[in-house]
Amino acid sequence: MHFMLQRLCFCLLFACLLIPKLSAQHNHDWENEQIYTRNTQPAHATLIPYKDETKALTGNLTASNYYLSLNGKWKFKYTKNPTQSEIKFYEHNFNIKDWEEIDVPGNWQLQGYDIPIYTNVKYPFRPVNPPFIPKNFNPVGCYKRTFRIPSEWKNRQIFLHFDGVKSAFYVWVNGQKIGYSQGSATPAEFNITRFINKGNNTVAVKVFRWSDGSYLEDQDAWRLSGIYRDVYLFSTPNVHIRDFFVKAKFDNNYENAVFDIQVKIQNYSKKNYKNHSIDISLYDSTGQAVFESLKKEFAVSKDEEESINFLQQVKSPHKWSAETPYLYTLILRLKNKQKKIIEIESAKIGFRQVEIKNGQLLVNGKAVTLKGVNRHEHDPDFARTISEEMMIQDIKLMKQFNINAVRTSHYPNYPRWYELCDEYGLYLIDETNIETHELWSKLTNDPRWKAAFIDRAQRMVERDKNHPSVIIWSLGNEAGYGPNHEAMAEWIRQYDETRPIHYEATDPGYSAEPSHFDIIANMYPSVERMVEFTQKYPDRPVIICEYAHAMGNSVGNLKDYWDAIDKHPRLQGAFIWDWVDQGIRQKTENGIEYFAYGGDFGEKITDGNFCINGLVFPDRTIQPELFEVKKVYQYIKIEPKNLLEGKIKITNNYDFLNLNFLNLIWSLSVDGRILQKGVLGQLDVNPSASKIVSIPFEKPAELAGTEYLMTISFSLTKSTKWALQWHELAWQQFKVPFTSPQKEALQLKKMPSLKLIQTKKDVEIKGGDFYIVFDKSLGTISSFKYIDKQLLKQGLLPNFWRAPTDNDGGGDKRSFKYRWQQAGLDKLEIIVKNVSAKQIQPQIVRVLVQLDLLAKTDKISYEGVYTIFGSGDITLDNKIDVGDKFPPLPKVGLQMKFPEEFDKISWYGRGPHESYWDRKHGAKVGIYKGTVAEQYVPYIMPQENGNKSDVRWACLTNKDNVGLMVVGTELLNVSAHHYSLANLTEARHTYEVKNSGQITWNIDYQQMGLGGDDSWNPRTHEEYLLKPGTYNYSIRIYAFSSPINVAVERLKSELPLVK
Repeated sequence: MHFMLQRLCFCLLFACLLIPKLSAQHNHDWENEQIYTRNTQPAHATLIPYKDETKALTGNLTASNYYLSLNGKWKFKYTKNPTQSEIKFYEHNFNIKDWEEIDVPGNWQLQGYDIPIYTNVKYPFRPVNPPFIPKNFNPVGCYKRTFRIPSEWKNRQIFLHFDGVKSAFYVWVNGQKIGYSQGSATPAEFNITRFINKGNNTVAVKVFRWSDGSYLEDQDAWRLSGIYRDVYLFSTPNVHIRDFFVKAKFDNNYENAVFDIQVKIQNYSKKNYKNHSIDISLYDSTGQAVFESLKKEFAVSKDEEESINFLQQVKSPHKWSAETPYLYTLILRLKNKQKKIIEIESAKIGFRQVEIKNGQLLVNGKAVTLKGVNRHEHDPDFARTISEEMMIQDIKLMKQFNINAVRTSHYPNYPRWYELCDEYGLYLIDETNIETHELWSKLTNDPRWKAAFIDRAQRMVERDKNHPSVIIWSLGNEAGYGPNHEAMAEWIRQYDETRPIHYEATDPGYSAEPSHFDIIANMYPSVERMVEFTQKYPDRPVIICEYAHAMGNSVGNLKDYWDAIDKHPRLQGAFIWDWVDQGIRQKTENGIEYFAYGGDFGEKITDGNFCINGLVFPDRTIQPELFEVKKVYQYIKIEPKNLLEGKIKITNNYDFLNLNFLNLIWSLSVDGRILQKGVLGQLDVNPSASKIVSIPFEKPAELAGTEYLMTISFSLTKSTKWALQWHELAWQQFKVPFTSPQKEALQLKKMPSLKLIQTKKDVEIKGGDFYIVFDKSLGTISSFKYIDKQLLKQGLLPNFWRAPTDNDGGGDKRSFKYRWQQAGLDKLEIIVKNVSAKQIQPQIVRVLVQLDLLAKTDKISYEGVYTIFGSGDITLDNKIDVGDKFPPLPKVGLQMKFPEEFDKISWYGRGPHESYWDRKHGAKVGIYKGTVAEQYVPYIMPQENGNKSDVRWACLTNKDNVGLMVVGTELLNVSAHHYSLANLTEARHTYEVKNSGQITWNIDYQQMGLGGDDSWNPRTHEEYLLKPGTYNYSIRIYAFSSPINVAVERLKSELPLVK
């Protein structure tokens, strides 16, 4: 009895252990973490066989006789879940006549089926129960098309290649199931040779929106699906160059190199082959041979693969870097025993060595600085399907704006992207398609997911291993940390010792300790924390993989980070989050275009506009913050040595380029107008070297009250692949300390007399050609006429509000926006305490305005003293006392309203684009003009925009040059708009921003900084905050009816002092 009981217990225990295993075995493939591929070919470098060497030398895969694109129109059927898709559509006789057509490549959500879903952290489905997917809503797309095989492919191997399908798919050819794959950002390839018919063939694909692979693809991006990258067929001989891996190793002087290539030959036949050979040639960019016909014979057994290795010394090769992207053309020829070429393959390669020495990342022996951005693949109309033209546009813009590195956040990109980065010159951190943000470390700690983790790393490395632009491998993003990451890293290190490994911090939270991998790459540290890393971990470079969160109107205090990077040698760069706003182009019912973000398609799980954080708009229109990036990232340091003698110091911070590819252009301006200019031409300054140069200006005549600025600029001497001749890459401005005589004061006795009229309602001042009315009940000017033209409709009223930026809203109840609204800064109640006037002299009237602006818990007291002169000049002295219970203020300033005809603005200050207290280094000081409408920056989520900082003077004018000039005794901030501040505050899309029928003009003492360290905490730096206290500033105002250059001549004279 005891023995029987033991046996029964053992059987029950065994059955309990077996149940989960049997259950896993019966999971669908798309719900089984251990099934991520069926019958796919081993991963390999991107390659296509060529029939002749002429085509191979071009490197154009699509030109090969053995390439056949399947892009184009496919028949398509959409269903809401896998059960509804259980039809035998893949069979030859299945009727698809009534099916619609869909474009391949493309996401089906952008072609009228299903909806896009944007979410950052949360998975887009519920429940979250890996590896299982909800049964009721897991849309499936069924694709089908026909094709014909070229006759010259007869008796060859035929492969079906998918560059990217999301999230998982089965494929059939001529009704026969070929295989299954998931892992949406790397290729899946199937050998379909034995399934091919003469004449018409059919290919059918069933794509699942979500699979267990979706748990590894929780990236901060639109969740979309479909065959979204290229699909093609290619053909090979039965003995085929399946793969090759090229490496370069320099000698200790980084002068000569060893060319190292491993070639893998696959025999697909049932026959053994002997006396085949492989020979290799390498050509430089002019077509000259570096070496020819390195040759080895080999034998390969049936269904086996043979690996062949070549080593070749190369003397003084041109080195590849992002600054000098020199490429060689590699040709591989496969010959049979009759010495006949049966296959040719080619690749563009570069001689480039990456290593970490003494705690620094070196490229070709030199410590490099990565001036980086993160880049999601996004097109405003096609989402994850990116054209080559869009890729080139991105690269050109990056190069033009001094960006030299891209992190492929957070997945391997299109294969063509890497070829273009090789060609144009960008460093890449190539990132594995793994993110488990909501689950964090759960899956990396689960051994059942280990193989899936490793597979994704392998497929990326195998595909991209020959690209010199790839200098770092990344294990993924925000996927916690655990044994599965270690397993990935172990495989990469064993396979490719030529590149370091990147992964961010090991724990949730952006202040955590770094991982133990090769590079310290924590996200969103403060400047101080970033510097601490260099001190705490002296054996590793610090390269911040995400910082400067560019959401909306952002990227403040970028220079603070780069001042630290320039100071500390092991701080070797950082990557801005991110490159492009992920908005999807849509139209309202009235046909108005706008860019949609999360929630606009009715998604239940979404993170709203958190996908809108780029330096460029979705259509690649430049945002103003990109000019700040360009300035801070520039490679040339320009310092004054003795400006009166024209002496400046030029330091070349390029790693590999002499400055002789640039022209030095200089100018000397007086009050914004260029007085002298010239071109010094090319300077011979080696990398990391400095040179003192003399600017050959002539000392100008000394003029009263003038400001002299010297501008030094560096521009291309000739056009390149990425920019035209004269494109500017670096600049700096300096005030030249010429002495200026004191301004003459206007003579009071020569001014017309003023007439003051006071009633219970108004204060009226009449001058020779102007008329001003103060409304005592409002405490402001209600009318300002000049030569019978109504200028000012309302103002100057104190204003402390700005339409909150995305950064202002970060931090929930800790956010500036929340605290401002809780304090009532958006709805201040104005109490008029006093409006009184006094005629001081016949030519002078003084008006005193005293207001209390009441909030919920405190008040702001305002006193404005207007001194009005017979000349038409007005000075306004402002004193503002802010109660100590207020949070830091959005701004301190004044606001006016003008008739809409005054729609032209000119200013002398920073421009031409917007600038702010903590983001103004990329805007030159000068005289600028434009329409008011042109100053509007259409941030996808409407918010504060269009400010101009460090303004000396500004004016609004109409078409007849009638206008109003404002001049600050100190530098001002100025902005003008057609819409109201309330409208901008409430709007959630650009189409909701409406023309108010008047011009709103803001004349501000200062605006709070934008911040940008991140967008989910109130992190505007302390020095850019407007804290409670007393603020004093003064402005001068006058109307005019002359060209602006004449109107500003008035500023050369001072107003009389009035006590």
